[in-house]
Amino acid sequence: MTEPTPVRQTKPRTAPPRQVRPRTEGWEQQKDESGRPLLQFASPKRGKPPVHLADLTPEQRVDTVKELGMPGFRAAQLEKHYFTHFTSDPDQMTDLPASSREELVGGMLPTLLTEVRRLETDRGDTIKFLWKLHDGALVESVLMRYPGRITLCVSSQAGCGMNCPFCATGQAGLTRNMSAAEIIEQIIRANRLIADGGLGDPRRVGHEGERVTNIVFMGMGEPLANYARVMQAVRVMTDKKHGIGMSARGITVSTVGLVPAINKLAAEEIPVTFALSLHAPDDELRDELIPVNSRWKVDEALDAARGYFEKTGRRVSIEYALIKDMNDHPWRADLLADKLNARGRGWVHVNPIPLNPTPGSVWTSSDVPVQNEFVRRLNAAGIPTTLRDTRGKEIDGACGQLVATEDDQHAAEDIPVG
Repeated sequence: MTEPTPVRQTKPRTAPPRQVRPRTEGWEQQKDESGRPLLQFASPKRGKPPVHLADLTPEQRVDTVKELGMPGFRAAQLEKHYFTHFTSDPDQMTDLPASSREELVGGMLPTLLTEVRRLETDRGDTIKFLWKLHDGALVESVLMRYPGRITLCVSSQAGCGMNCPFCATGQAGLTRNMSAAEIIEQIIRANRLIADGGLGDPRRVGHEGERVTNIVFMGMGEPLANYARVMQAVRVMTDKKHGIGMSARGITVSTVGLVPAINKLAAEEIPVTFALSLHAPDDELRDELIPVNSRWKVDEALDAARGYFEKTGRRVSIEYALIKDMNDHPWRADLLADKLNARGRGWVHVNPIPLNPTPGSVWTSSDVPVQNEFVRRLNAAGIPTTLRDTRGKEIDGACGQLVATEDDQHAAEDIPVG
């Protein structure tokens, strides 16, 4: 009698995880002569904005006032009007001599931003501003009220030269660097709006002295590619005697990974929060997703981030846009955790961000269960991880969505600067 042939048990085959490759959708990525994505570190030459009080050190302000034929103490009066009362209107500066007020204010507080439009969402708790600069360049900033704080997302460049294919801001390339005063003016204008009740009646939602408490350099531009002007702006923000007087801990400076500038920032001894926009833990994907990774690889950027923590004692934030089937795989969460833990414990916090869609792109955010699993794996590995709230998507005001559209350009054409 012949025994039956045993049936071989096999595990059901599972499909390999889908891997979407980065590519532009609805626009053509600029390339250099070798065919690689073009990186613009230097600002194109354009007419410089007028020199403003916020561009100068306190000593330079005194000297400039004297050059205008006024006593040096007038500089302190201008500082108070601008940084404390949020005004550059000479009619409100009655402590200045009427005969020379217009000349002094015009020389020290020239108009830098002209509002083109503002859009609101989240029941008025989120406002996006479109600003026209002196040369017609357009930038945006976003004001957001949260429980217990008010955050302003500021731009540091008109456009961006980092050419990341998933970010709307980089589609048109870099127009120019913004001056320190143009960066500061975004805060002053936001504080003026808050004082005037534009973010809700201060008597109802807060108190009479309410103002911006947190700054994130996550608007248009790569902040560390405009290093000197960004740092001048940060010094003005944190100067309690001659500036706005904000806490450095409430200021977040982000970068896609300009390693030499990260090391330079660590040596500044200004304890701002540092955020690294990583978006992929492996060089194979990040080379395509973040073109600057061709200069400084993942491990180099993470080493620099760890160095920032060692120098300042400030915990580093890792920003990670979760993109469906591209960078949200479980093994990438594990790899990220391994790389962060290899550099020690307690030095880092991860902020996964569901990708914000941009016009013309088929890319989309990860499915909610996938997002949750990514976060779970990081937390299970001992990496503090928080899925970040995305504000302003309805008005294209969320991370990666800031861009001057053709509609914006048309709206700005007939608006005079000033």
